[in-house]
Amino acid sequence: MMLSVRDLNVSFRTEQGTLKAIDGVSFDVAEGEILGVVGESGSGKTVSLLAVMGLITDPNAVIEGSIKYKGRELVGLPSREMRKLRGREIAMIFQDPMTALTPVYTIGWQIAEQIMAHEKIGKAAARQRAIDLLAEVNIPNPAEAVDRYPHQLSGGMRQRAVIAMALSCNPTLLVADEPTTALDVTVQAQILDLVRKLQRNHKSAVVFITHDMGVIAEIAHRVMVMYSGRIVESGGKRDLFLDPRHPYTRALLDSIPPLEGARPKRLRAIPGAPPSLGNRPQGCAFGPRCPQRFEACSQQPPLVGDPHATACFRVNAP
Repeated sequence: MMLSVRDLNVSFRTEQGTLKAIDGVSFDVAEGEILGVVGESGSGKTVSLLAVMGLITDPNAVIEGSIKYKGRELVGLPSREMRKLRGREIAMIFQDPMTALTPVYTIGWQIAEQIMAHEKIGKAAARQRAIDLLAEVNIPNPAEAVDRYPHQLSGGMRQRAVIAMALSCNPTLLVADEPTTALDVTVQAQILDLVRKLQRNHKSAVVFITHDMGVIAEIAHRVMVMYSGRIVESGGKRDLFLDPRHPYTRALLDSIPPLEGARPKRLRAIPGAPPSLGNRPQGCAFGPRCPQRFEACSQQPPLVGDPHATACFRVNAP
């Protein structure tokens, strides 16, 4: 197994006490697999994967559980050792390329810097590799684009540059944190095609974080639905879309405009809002928004089932 996460808990010490952002998350990612992680903003998607990347550096953060990459435990790994893995074997595509890129350096310099940090290679060879990578992600005139600054590129081109940087050392695990956010539909489709192509060519495993079920349907092999720092449903893409079991998963799918049939006058919306970390309800966190809530929901439901797992007492009732 490429990545194996077991009982991951991420908490933050605050003036209001210790708040748990991630609560007992466990999942696996196999070689060559694309795992889609979906949920509303604040569901814990990004924090979970930042913990995997070793990028939660807040001194008030407490990370517990096990994160194994190719059998090697990452929790508690010294920063020097984690830096050797990050960028070379595990890479991340960040949500906002404008903040992920340094504005005072050209994109070619930034890509070449990462290559030289992990490989014994000269500046000229690293620059040529950067040009080749920009060509691979379909940036026009890569020999000229390599000397451009981030502000001189469009949003879609900046995102391609960030993808090129993430792939510069041929990582075996790629984490994509909502890379299509704020892009128009045409560019979004191109980015998804690019991620699929690069995943095939480099044989990388991909964890694709998004709040868009349509994107998940397009790119993922397996899906993990998160809500309030917990996994509420997981399984193969086909099983989850054809037989969604958790009320939250069904609500997310109901919010997608149908491609066939009559056009609804109004899309269904999920009432209410996700709970804050300091005000998480007892039992099922989705309970206050769930139309199927009953007495048993006052207890936290376990995630039950294999390979299609659901954390819902009504679904798993005998």
